Amino acid sequence: MCDQRRTVHRMKSRAARIASSRAFEIFIVVMIGLNALLLCVETYPYPQFLSPWLHGLEWFFRIVFVVEIALRITASGRDFWRHGWNIFDFVVIAAVFIPGLHGDSAALRVIRIARVVRLVRFSPGLRTIVAALLRSLPGVGGFLALAMVTFYVYGMAGWLIFGTTYPDEYGTIGRAVLTLFVLLSLETLPGLIEDGLAVSPWTLVYYVSYVLITVNLLLNILIAVIVNSMEEARRLEMTSSLGRDDDRDGVPDEIDRILVSQRLDDLRELIASLEKDLRIDRGPDDQSAVGLAGGGRDGTGSALSSR
Repeated sequence: MCDQRRTVHRMKSRAARIASSRAFEIFIVVMIGLNALLLCVETYPYPQFLSPWLHGLEWFFRIVFVVEIALRITASGRDFWRHGWNIFDFVVIAAVFIPGLHGDSAALRVIRIARVVRLVRFSPGLRTIVAALLRSLPGVGGFLALAMVTFYVYGMAGWLIFGTTYPDEYGTIGRAVLTLFVLLSLETLPGLIEDGLAVSPWTLVYYVSYVLITVNLLLNILIAVIVNSMEEARRLEMTSSLGRDDDRDGVPDEIDRILVSQRLDDLRELIASLEKDLRIDRGPDDQSAVGLAGGGRDGTGSALSSR
């Protein structure tokens, strides 16, 4: 039983060393990039004799990714399933083996495309951005509600003002909202203002107020929500990295390093204090005793000289 546990422990240790090595991560990133390149090649017309080669490369990538996920599961054990990115990797890799999926199915192509998203796991910056976007969803929901109300009010006003004169742009509430949505880029603003002035000079107030509210207010609110979420995601990323406990002693590794550094500083202070006390306590009566240590430093020895 003990031998079996040692064997399992050695397997986990070897798998952890391989899965956490920089060379292995670079290899997997290269494989994901080559897999993405293979998907790009398949979008172009290619000779029929290349079809078996491309199919073989696809199976090669599948085997590589299966070995990768097996190593990571062996190394982490149950902790593997505690991270969302690990679950995503497992689903994307295992989904290609679902019965009924064949090479030309749209579902399989979507799954193969999703492999490229796994690159996010290897980049802390990309992980922070994705986490920020996910954390901003509640705030974006409120923004979308406010934007819908704004589009509805201005869409109905545009239908009332321009519905009969410009039916292609404002003939219905749907067309009016679509026109206003395109107007967010401000590219169509000069033409719409010119058409509006042909109807009434007061239409200038309609367009100016719309631009001020949507472009200068709503978009800035959206940017503020995303930036705030990104700062929170960055703090969480730093906290999670600070909380790593690779040695599994119940204390985060960063705290271990801080404690070790503090203990080293305490030892240095203690040694300096002892050396200082030894130098201060040297009196005329105990020169011969203390001189034994000094004699090793100056080569003569005060103890010998006292004789």
